[in-house]
Amino acid sequence: MNIGLARLTNQRITGPWFTQPGEVVAWLGAMQAQDYTGALWSIGLRMTGATEQSIEQAIVDRAIVRTWPMRGTLHFVAAQDARWLLTLLTPRLIAGSAGRYRQLELDENVFAHSQAVFVAALQGGKGLTREELLHQLDEAGIATTGQRGYYLLVHAAQNGLLCFGPMQGKQQTFVLLDEWVPPTKPLGREEALAELTRRYFTSHGPATLPDFTGWAGLTVAEAKIGLAGAGNVLIQETVDHRTYWLPHSTPTGKNDTHSGYLLPGFDEYILGYKDRSAVLDPAFSNYICPGGNGVFQPTLVMAGQVVGTWKRVVKKGKVLITPSAFHPLDEAESAMVAAAAERYGAFLGVRAELTK
Repeated sequence: MNIGLARLTNQRITGPWFTQPGEVVAWLGAMQAQDYTGALWSIGLRMTGATEQSIEQAIVDRAIVRTWPMRGTLHFVAAQDARWLLTLLTPRLIAGSAGRYRQLELDENVFAHSQAVFVAALQGGKGLTREELLHQLDEAGIATTGQRGYYLLVHAAQNGLLCFGPMQGKQQTFVLLDEWVPPTKPLGREEALAELTRRYFTSHGPATLPDFTGWAGLTVAEAKIGLAGAGNVLIQETVDHRTYWLPHSTPTGKNDTHSGYLLPGFDEYILGYKDRSAVLDPAFSNYICPGGNGVFQPTLVMAGQVVGTWKRVVKKGKVLITPSAFHPLDEAESAMVAAAAERYGAFLGVRAELTK
């Protein structure tokens, strides 16, 4: 089994591609999104005919939602999944932040007061930027200095009060989740664990149990409950003495040994796994996340393997793309990069030019 090629197919990077942003996000379960523009491309590269504007329109249309459901990190989730994911995953995150809350002198009274301020400021379908909401807190006598404001916003989002709304210029707004997303059917805990497990291994497989627990922030016991409830949609295979879970049936994608992809930093193809050695030679890990600083570079992928990084500079009417491969590219590989760059330019609606 070629793990890299199977992941490219199951993640729908090779196709068959989706037509709607909400389909992509629901398929992956959740997509890391602290890098906003990169996350838009993560969705777009799994679609046919996508543009940056069409992904942002899905936010406006309330098909996808950006919030903090897992690992204390921003993700895109499908609107219909937002509440059950928050209910399942955020209690442990909130409990794990107790020490930081004490350092910042944030207690239940402060949280209750701040959430009342958020409701008063946003109710009626309003959307306010982070700065505007923090100003509301300051006006109400709630200090926002020293990361207090950030933690108050995140805590409210993890409790299902807030989520991000559409862009206002270059800033995203916050809205009330209950006003933004229609009511959805709640899932029981075991049902939610089974659903998340099925989504993860169907879209990210082949993957290991530690990959899943690291991605979702679950315990091994919880993951095993999820596997037990996922039914017969998953199978397991052993490769190099490791047990991998993957979907029983894999979508038929194109022959990806002859295709190249420009993936954004923080894409699920890299971030979706605790062990990335199946697609990334550990010798090159520092190129992807320099110094282990948590900032992941955009990657160049060929035949299921990360073979380099790339940078972009957007100018009027064009995007300049500079690939940095780990080895000299031959003529066929250079053609792959050119095709991938052209697709990315089409996504942005500009001409793509390769530079050295």
